[in-house]
Amino acid sequence: MDRLGIKSTSIDSTQVVIHCKDKDIVIDAPEVTLIEGQGMRSFQVSGEVREVDRSRVEISEDDVRFVQEQTGIGDAALVRQTLEETKGDIAGTILKLNKKG
Repeated sequence: MDRLGIKSTSIDSTQVVIHCKDKDIVIDAPEVTLIEGQGMRSFQVSGEVREVDRSRVEISEDDVRFVQEQTGIGDAALVRQTLEETKGDIAGTILKLNKKG
């Protein structure tokens, strides 16, 4: 390949993420190779592939507890549901829950 002017280099990496409009394609424990030739650079990637839906928001337990403390609402399921409805907007969730109460 070197005689053709093509050079390949292994890249030490732990994860590759491709951000799409509605999802992320995540490649864990990847083997990544940089291929350079004729003025172009290409990447070859293989590994454990999974997709992450970007329309869903990750709600942490810390966020749920914080909203519970701020609103005095003990129902964690209700707080989580409201956080999901507001796409993780903590201030919006607090306002919405305070209007209900």
